[in-house]
Amino acid sequence: MVETAQARPRQRSKRVELDYAYTGPGTLAGRYLRLFWQPVFKAADLPRGRARPIRILSEDLTLYRGESGAPHVLAFRCAHRGTQLSTGWVEGDCIRCFYHGWKYDASGQCVEMPAEDPSFPPKVRIRSYPTQEYLGLIWVYLGEGEPPSLRRFPQLEREDDGIRTTIGGNLLPYNYVNNLENDPAHVPFVHRGTSFFQDIPQVRSEETEYGTREYVWTAQRGFIGYVHRIMPNARAFTIPIPEGGWAEFFLWLVPVDDAHHLGFGVLMNHPTPEARERFRERGASQRWLPRNAEKINATAAAVLRGELRIDDLDDRSTLELVQDTVSQWGQGTVRDRQHERLGRSDAGVILLRKIWERELRALAEGRPLKQWTIPERLELSPTYHG
Repeated sequence: MVETAQARPRQRSKRVELDYAYTGPGTLAGRYLRLFWQPVFKAADLPRGRARPIRILSEDLTLYRGESGAPHVLAFRCAHRGTQLSTGWVEGDCIRCFYHGWKYDASGQCVEMPAEDPSFPPKVRIRSYPTQEYLGLIWVYLGEGEPPSLRRFPQLEREDDGIRTTIGGNLLPYNYVNNLENDPAHVPFVHRGTSFFQDIPQVRSEETEYGTREYVWTAQRGFIGYVHRIMPNARAFTIPIPEGGWAEFFLWLVPVDDAHHLGFGVLMNHPTPEARERFRERGASQRWLPRNAEKINATAAAVLRGELRIDDLDDRSTLELVQDTVSQWGQGTVRDRQHERLGRSDAGVILLRKIWERELRALAEGRPLKQWTIPERLELSPTYHG
Protein backbone atom coordinates (compact mmCIF):
# COMPACT_ATOMS: atom_id res chain seq x y z
CA MET A 1 0.00 0.00 0.00
CA VAL A 2 1.30 3.44 -0.84
CA GLU A 3 2.53 5.46 2.13
CA THR A 4 0.53 8.69 2.01
CA ALA A 5 -0.57 11.07 4.72
CA GLN A 6 -2.99 9.01 6.76
CA ALA A 7 -6.36 10.01 8.14
CA ARG A 8 -5.71 12.02 11.28
CA PRO A 9 -7.24 11.03 14.62
CA ARG A 10 -10.69 12.49 15.14
CA GLN A 11 -10.66 15.56 17.37
CA ARG A 12 -13.97 16.98 18.47
CA SER A 13 -12.93 20.56 17.71
CA LYS A 14 -15.24 23.01 15.98
CA ARG A 15 -12.83 23.08 13.04
CA VAL A 16 -13.16 19.33 12.53
CA GLU A 17 -16.92 19.30 13.08
CA LEU A 18 -17.38 21.89 10.31
CA ASP A 19 -15.07 19.98 7.95
CA TYR A 20 -17.25 17.98 5.61
CA ALA A 21 -14.57 15.31 5.15
CA TYR A 22 -15.80 13.48 8.28
CA THR A 23 -19.12 11.73 7.66
CA GLY A 24 -19.55 8.95 10.22
CA PRO A 25 -22.69 8.63 12.37
CA GLY A 26 -23.09 11.62 14.66
CA THR A 27 -20.84 13.99 12.70
CA LEU A 28 -22.40 17.14 11.27
CA ALA A 29 -21.46 16.28 7.68
CA GLY A 30 -22.69 12.72 8.19
CA ARG A 31 -26.03 14.02 9.44
CA TYR A 32 -26.23 16.43 6.50
CA LEU A 33 -25.47 13.80 3.84
CA ARG A 34 -28.10 11.53 5.38
CA LEU A 35 -30.74 14.16 4.53
CA PHE A 36 -30.28 13.24 0.84
CA TRP A 37 -30.80 10.04 -1.11
CA GLN A 38 -27.42 8.49 -1.95
CA PRO A 39 -26.52 6.09 -4.79
CA VAL A 40 -24.96 2.95 -3.31
CA PHE A 41 -24.76 0.36 -6.09
CA LYS A 42 -24.90 -0.04 -9.85
CA ALA A 43 -28.27 -1.68 -10.53
CA ALA A 44 -27.02 -3.99 -13.30
CA ASP A 45 -24.50 -5.55 -10.88
CA LEU A 46 -27.21 -6.88 -8.52
CA PRO A 47 -29.18 -9.82 -10.01
CA ARG A 48 -32.55 -10.94 -8.67
CA GLY A 49 -32.29 -13.16 -5.64
CA ARG A 50 -28.82 -11.94 -4.63
CA ALA A 51 -27.64 -10.11 -1.51
CA ARG A 52 -24.52 -8.00 -1.03
CA PRO A 53 -22.92 -6.40 2.02
CA ILE A 54 -22.33 -2.68 1.53
CA ARG A 55 -20.72 0.05 3.64
CA ILE A 56 -21.91 3.65 3.27
CA LEU A 57 -21.16 6.64 5.52
CA SER A 58 -19.31 4.30 7.93
CA GLU A 59 -22.40 2.10 8.34
CA ASP A 60 -22.54 -1.57 7.32
CA LEU A 61 -25.77 -2.58 5.57
CA THR A 62 -27.39 -5.46 3.68
CA LEU A 63 -28.46 -4.83 0.09
CA TYR A 64 -30.51 -7.44 -1.77
CA ARG A 65 -32.76 -7.67 -4.81
CA GLY A 66 -35.96 -9.59 -4.25
CA GLU A 67 -37.26 -12.11 -6.73
CA SER A 68 -39.80 -9.46 -7.80
CA GLY A 69 -36.86 -7.32 -8.96
CA ALA A 70 -37.21 -4.67 -6.26
CA PRO A 71 -34.04 -3.70 -4.34
CA HIS A 72 -34.09 -3.52 -0.54
CA VAL A 73 -31.67 -2.41 2.19
CA LEU A 74 -31.76 -3.75 5.74
CA ALA A 75 -29.49 -3.72 8.78
CA PHE A 76 -26.19 -5.57 8.44
CA ARG A 77 -26.79 -8.27 11.06
CA CYS A 78 -29.50 -10.70 12.06
CA ALA A 79 -31.17 -9.77 15.37
CA HIS A 80 -30.78 -13.33 16.67
CA ARG A 81 -27.04 -13.97 17.09
CA GLY A 82 -25.65 -11.13 14.99
CA THR A 83 -24.35 -12.99 11.96
CA GLN A 84 -23.95 -11.17 8.63
CA LEU A 85 -27.35 -11.18 6.94
CA SER A 86 -26.06 -10.97 3.35
CA THR A 87 -24.72 -14.55 3.59
CA GLY A 88 -28.28 -15.89 3.68
CA TRP A 89 -30.91 -16.63 1.05
CA VAL A 90 -33.34 -14.32 -0.75
CA GLU A 91 -36.85 -15.81 -0.77
CA GLY A 92 -39.43 -13.75 -2.62
CA ASP A 93 -38.84 -10.24 -1.30
CA CYS A 94 -37.59 -11.53 2.06
CA ILE A 95 -34.15 -12.61 3.20
CA ARG A 96 -33.43 -15.63 5.41
CA CYS A 97 -30.46 -15.70 7.79
CA PHE A 98 -27.72 -18.22 7.02
CA TYR A 99 -27.18 -19.12 10.69
CA HIS A 100 -30.56 -20.23 12.09
CA GLY A 101 -33.00 -19.36 9.33
CA TRP A 102 -34.68 -16.29 10.76
CA LYS A 103 -36.52 -14.61 7.91
CA TYR A 104 -37.11 -10.86 7.43
CA ASP A 105 -39.37 -9.01 5.02
CA ALA A 106 -38.42 -5.81 3.20
CA SER A 107 -39.60 -3.67 6.15
CA GLY A 108 -37.18 -5.45 8.48
CA GLN A 109 -39.95 -7.34 10.25
CA CYS A 110 -39.04 -10.88 11.24
CA VAL A 111 -41.70 -13.16 9.76
CA GLU A 112 -40.34 -16.62 10.53
CA MET A 113 -38.19 -18.35 13.19
CA PRO A 114 -38.03 -22.07 12.40
CA ALA A 115 -37.05 -23.18 15.92
CA GLU A 116 -39.20 -20.72 17.90
CA ASP A 117 -42.77 -20.25 19.01
CA PRO A 118 -44.94 -18.44 16.39
CA SER A 119 -45.54 -15.63 18.89
CA PHE A 120 -41.87 -14.61 18.81
CA PRO A 121 -41.33 -13.28 15.23
CA PRO A 122 -43.78 -10.33 15.51
CA LYS A 123 -41.68 -9.01 18.40
CA VAL A 124 -38.47 -8.70 16.36
CA ARG A 125 -37.70 -6.07 13.74
CA ILE A 126 -34.40 -4.83 12.30
CA ARG A 127 -33.93 -1.49 10.61
CA SER A 128 -34.89 -1.06 6.97
CA TYR A 129 -34.04 1.85 4.70
CA PRO A 130 -36.07 3.43 1.86
CA THR A 131 -34.64 2.17 -1.43
CA GLN A 132 -35.30 3.10 -5.08
CA GLU A 133 -33.83 2.36 -8.48
CA TYR A 134 -33.25 5.28 -10.85
CA LEU A 135 -30.94 6.00 -13.80
CA GLY A 136 -29.34 2.57 -13.49
CA LEU A 137 -28.37 3.12 -9.85
CA ILE A 138 -29.77 1.89 -6.53
CA TRP A 139 -30.43 4.79 -4.16
CA VAL A 140 -30.90 4.61 -0.39
CA TYR A 141 -32.10 7.13 2.18
CA LEU A 142 -30.18 6.74 5.45
CA GLY A 143 -31.73 9.65 7.36
CA GLU A 144 -34.31 9.63 10.10
CA GLY A 145 -38.03 10.02 9.56
CA GLU A 146 -39.95 10.25 6.31
CA PRO A 147 -37.62 10.53 3.31
CA PRO A 148 -37.89 13.41 0.85
CA SER A 149 -38.79 12.68 -2.74
CA LEU A 150 -35.92 11.23 -4.74
CA ARG A 151 -34.47 14.07 -6.81
CA ARG A 152 -34.93 13.76 -10.55
CA PHE A 153 -32.50 14.75 -13.30
CA PRO A 154 -34.72 15.27 -16.37
CA GLN A 155 -31.89 15.73 -18.88
CA LEU A 156 -30.61 12.24 -18.05
CA GLU A 157 -34.02 10.63 -18.50
CA ARG A 158 -34.52 11.51 -22.19
CA GLU A 159 -32.50 8.85 -23.97
CA ASP A 160 -33.55 10.27 -27.34
CA ASP A 161 -31.13 13.12 -26.52
CA GLY A 162 -28.15 10.76 -26.57
CA ILE A 163 -26.89 7.36 -25.43
CA ARG A 164 -27.16 7.00 -21.65
CA THR A 165 -24.57 5.01 -19.73
CA THR A 166 -24.35 4.23 -16.02
CA ILE A 167 -20.91 3.53 -14.59
CA GLY A 168 -19.03 3.23 -11.34
CA GLY A 169 -19.01 1.42 -8.05
CA ASN A 170 -15.21 1.31 -7.82
CA LEU A 171 -13.71 1.71 -4.34
CA LEU A 172 -11.29 4.64 -4.15
CA PRO A 173 -8.83 4.55 -1.21
CA TYR A 174 -9.10 8.16 -0.04
CA ASN A 175 -11.65 10.63 1.26
CA TYR A 176 -14.51 11.68 -1.02
CA VAL A 177 -13.73 15.39 -0.56
CA ASN A 178 -10.39 14.98 -2.35
CA ASN A 179 -12.46 14.02 -5.40
CA LEU A 180 -15.40 16.36 -4.83
CA GLU A 181 -13.11 19.41 -4.73
CA ASN A 182 -11.43 18.51 -8.03
CA ASP A 183 -11.31 21.73 -10.08
CA PRO A 184 -10.88 22.83 -13.72
CA ALA A 185 -7.39 24.27 -13.12
CA HIS A 186 -5.91 20.78 -12.79
CA VAL A 187 -6.78 19.73 -16.34
CA PRO A 188 -3.78 21.04 -18.38
CA PHE A 189 -1.35 19.53 -15.86
CA VAL A 190 -2.91 16.30 -14.56
CA HIS A 191 -4.30 15.45 -18.02
CA ARG A 192 -1.42 16.83 -20.05
CA GLY A 193 -1.25 15.27 -23.50
CA THR A 194 -4.85 13.97 -23.47
CA SER A 195 -7.89 15.15 -25.42
CA PHE A 196 -8.92 17.53 -22.63
CA PHE A 197 -8.14 21.24 -23.04
CA GLN A 198 -4.50 22.21 -22.47
CA ASP A 199 -4.75 25.97 -21.84
CA ILE A 200 -4.46 27.49 -18.37
CA PRO A 201 -8.08 28.24 -17.36
CA GLN A 202 -9.63 31.10 -15.45
CA VAL A 203 -12.66 30.37 -13.27
CA ARG A 204 -15.58 32.41 -11.99
CA SER A 205 -17.93 30.74 -9.53
CA GLU A 206 -21.41 31.60 -8.23
CA GLU A 207 -23.98 30.00 -5.96
CA THR A 208 -27.12 28.63 -7.61
CA GLU A 209 -30.40 27.00 -6.59
CA TYR A 210 -28.73 23.57 -6.83
CA GLY A 211 -25.18 24.30 -5.62
CA THR A 212 -22.59 26.26 -7.60
CA ARG A 213 -21.79 26.99 -11.24
CA GLU A 214 -18.26 27.62 -12.46
CA TYR A 215 -17.59 29.46 -15.72
CA VAL A 216 -14.31 28.29 -17.25
CA TRP A 217 -12.43 30.21 -19.95
CA THR A 218 -8.90 30.87 -21.19
CA ALA A 219 -7.25 33.89 -22.77
CA GLN A 220 -6.38 31.85 -25.88
CA ARG A 221 -9.67 30.03 -26.46
CA GLY A 222 -12.27 32.14 -24.72
CA PHE A 223 -15.22 30.33 -23.09
CA ILE A 224 -14.58 26.62 -22.46
CA GLY A 225 -17.61 25.46 -20.51
CA TYR A 226 -19.31 24.99 -17.16
CA VAL A 227 -18.65 22.86 -14.12
CA HIS A 228 -21.70 22.42 -11.89
CA ARG A 229 -21.42 21.34 -8.26
CA ILE A 230 -24.68 19.81 -7.09
CA MET A 231 -25.15 19.88 -3.34
CA PRO A 232 -24.21 17.98 -1.42
CA ASN A 233 -21.84 15.56 -3.20
CA ALA A 234 -22.14 15.58 -6.98
CA ARG A 235 -20.60 17.33 -9.99
CA ALA A 236 -21.68 17.75 -13.59
CA PHE A 237 -19.31 18.57 -16.45
CA THR A 238 -18.36 17.28 -19.89
CA ILE A 239 -15.73 14.82 -21.06
CA PRO A 240 -14.56 13.85 -24.57
CA ILE A 241 -15.55 10.56 -26.18
CA PRO A 242 -12.42 8.81 -27.55
CA GLU A 243 -14.13 7.86 -30.82
CA GLY A 244 -15.33 11.44 -31.34
CA GLY A 245 -17.96 13.59 -29.64
CA TRP A 246 -18.65 14.49 -26.02
CA ALA A 247 -20.62 13.38 -22.98
CA GLU A 248 -22.55 15.14 -20.21
CA PHE A 249 -21.13 13.54 -17.07
CA PHE A 250 -22.99 13.57 -13.73
CA LEU A 251 -20.78 12.16 -10.95
CA TRP A 252 -21.87 11.29 -7.40
CA LEU A 253 -19.13 10.77 -4.80
CA VAL A 254 -20.35 8.71 -1.85
CA PRO A 255 -18.31 8.19 1.34
CA VAL A 256 -17.77 4.59 2.38
CA ASP A 257 -15.93 5.85 5.45
CA ASP A 258 -13.48 8.68 6.07
CA ALA A 259 -10.71 6.88 4.17
CA HIS A 260 -12.64 5.47 1.16
CA HIS A 261 -15.38 6.48 -1.24
CA LEU A 262 -17.34 5.25 -4.24
CA GLY A 263 -17.89 7.10 -7.51
CA PHE A 264 -21.11 6.62 -9.51
CA GLY A 265 -21.65 8.31 -12.86
CA VAL A 266 -24.46 8.74 -15.36
CA LEU A 267 -23.43 9.95 -18.80
CA MET A 268 -25.51 11.24 -21.66
CA ASN A 269 -23.19 10.51 -24.57
CA HIS A 270 -23.22 12.48 -27.83
CA PRO A 271 -20.90 10.67 -30.27
CA THR A 272 -20.40 12.20 -33.68
CA PRO A 273 -22.40 10.48 -36.46
CA GLU A 274 -19.31 8.77 -37.84
CA ALA A 275 -18.24 7.61 -34.37
CA ARG A 276 -21.62 6.33 -33.20
CA GLU A 277 -21.21 2.71 -34.24
CA ARG A 278 -17.64 2.43 -32.95
CA PHE A 279 -18.79 3.96 -29.66
CA ARG A 280 -21.55 1.36 -29.27
CA GLU A 281 -19.18 -1.49 -30.09
CA ARG A 282 -16.66 -0.45 -27.48
CA GLY A 283 -19.27 0.04 -24.81
CA ALA A 284 -19.19 3.40 -23.10
CA SER A 285 -18.48 1.91 -19.65
CA GLN A 286 -15.71 -0.53 -20.63
CA ARG A 287 -12.81 1.33 -19.08
CA TRP A 288 -14.80 2.07 -15.90
CA LEU A 289 -15.77 -1.50 -15.06
CA PRO A 290 -15.05 -2.63 -11.48
CA ARG A 291 -12.52 -5.19 -12.71
CA ASN A 292 -10.20 -2.28 -13.57
CA ALA A 293 -10.38 -0.67 -10.12
CA GLU A 294 -7.67 -2.78 -8.50
CA LYS A 295 -5.30 -2.18 -11.42
CA ILE A 296 -5.97 1.58 -11.44
CA ASN A 297 -5.38 1.89 -7.68
CA ALA A 298 -2.26 -0.30 -7.82
CA THR A 299 -0.82 1.75 -10.69
CA ALA A 300 -1.54 5.02 -8.88
CA ALA A 301 0.04 3.65 -5.70
CA ALA A 302 3.20 2.70 -7.63
CA VAL A 303 3.39 6.23 -9.06
CA LEU A 304 3.01 7.74 -5.59
CA ARG A 305 5.77 5.47 -4.28
CA GLY A 306 8.05 6.70 -7.05
CA GLU A 307 8.27 3.31 -8.79
CA LEU A 308 6.47 4.49 -11.95
CA ARG A 309 5.91 7.72 -13.82
CA ILE A 310 2.66 8.66 -15.49
CA ASP A 311 4.52 9.48 -18.73
CA ASP A 312 5.90 5.91 -18.90
CA LEU A 313 2.56 4.07 -18.70
CA ASP A 314 1.87 1.83 -21.70
CA ASP A 315 -1.84 1.23 -21.02
CA ARG A 316 -3.62 4.38 -22.18
CA SER A 317 -7.16 2.98 -21.82
CA THR A 318 -7.42 4.08 -18.18
CA LEU A 319 -4.89 6.92 -18.29
CA GLU A 320 -7.22 9.72 -17.18
CA LEU A 321 -8.45 7.62 -14.24
CA VAL A 322 -4.91 6.89 -13.10
CA GLN A 323 -3.99 10.58 -13.47
CA ASP A 324 -6.95 11.68 -11.33
CA THR A 325 -6.28 9.01 -8.71
CA VAL A 326 -2.63 10.08 -8.40
CA SER A 327 -3.50 13.77 -7.98
CA GLN A 328 -6.36 13.15 -5.52
CA TRP A 329 -4.84 10.32 -3.45
CA GLY A 330 -1.56 12.23 -3.45
CA GLN A 331 -3.19 14.85 -1.19
CA GLY A 332 -3.31 12.21 1.57
CA THR A 333 -6.07 9.84 2.59
CA VAL A 334 -7.77 12.90 4.11
CA ARG A 335 -6.40 16.18 2.74
CA ASP A 336 -4.78 18.60 5.18
CA ARG A 337 -6.62 21.93 4.89
CA GLN A 338 -4.57 23.61 7.63
CA HIS A 339 -1.46 23.92 5.47
CA GLU A 340 -3.12 24.75 2.14
CA ARG A 341 -2.40 27.98 0.29
CA LEU A 342 -5.33 28.76 -1.98
CA GLY A 343 -5.29 31.18 -4.91
CA ARG A 344 -7.75 32.71 -7.36
CA SER A 345 -7.91 29.51 -9.42
CA ASP A 346 -9.48 27.91 -6.33
CA ALA A 347 -12.55 30.18 -6.41
CA GLY A 348 -14.92 27.25 -6.90
CA VAL A 349 -13.42 25.25 -4.04
CA ILE A 350 -13.49 28.27 -1.71
CA LEU A 351 -17.17 28.91 -2.48
CA LEU A 352 -18.08 25.25 -2.04
CA ARG A 353 -16.38 25.15 1.38
CA LYS A 354 -18.18 28.33 2.48
CA ILE A 355 -21.54 26.82 1.51
CA TRP A 356 -20.81 23.58 3.33
CA GLU A 357 -19.71 25.46 6.47
CA ARG A 358 -22.81 27.65 6.35
CA GLU A 359 -25.13 24.64 6.06
CA LEU A 360 -23.33 22.66 8.78
CA ARG A 361 -23.50 25.63 11.17
CA ALA A 362 -27.22 25.95 10.48
CA LEU A 363 -27.70 22.22 11.10
CA ALA A 364 -25.75 22.39 14.37
CA GLU A 365 -27.80 25.37 15.57
CA GLY A 366 -31.17 24.01 14.44
CA ARG A 367 -31.69 26.77 11.86
CA PRO A 368 -33.36 26.22 8.44
CA LEU A 369 -31.21 24.71 5.71
CA LYS A 370 -31.22 25.83 2.10
CA GLN A 371 -33.60 23.74 0.00
CA TRP A 372 -31.63 22.81 -3.11
CA THR A 373 -33.58 22.27 -6.34
CA ILE A 374 -32.52 20.69 -9.63
CA PRO A 375 -33.48 22.65 -12.77
CA GLU A 376 -35.01 21.02 -15.82
CA ARG A 377 -31.63 21.22 -17.50
CA LEU A 378 -28.10 22.16 -16.48
CA GLU A 379 -26.26 23.92 -19.28
CA LEU A 380 -23.23 21.86 -20.31
CA SER A 381 -21.04 22.87 -23.21
CA PRO A 382 -19.22 20.42 -25.51
CA THR A 383 -16.25 22.79 -25.63
CA TYR A 384 -14.93 21.79 -22.17
CA HIS A 385 -12.58 19.29 -23.80
CA GLY A 386 -10.08 19.89 -26.60
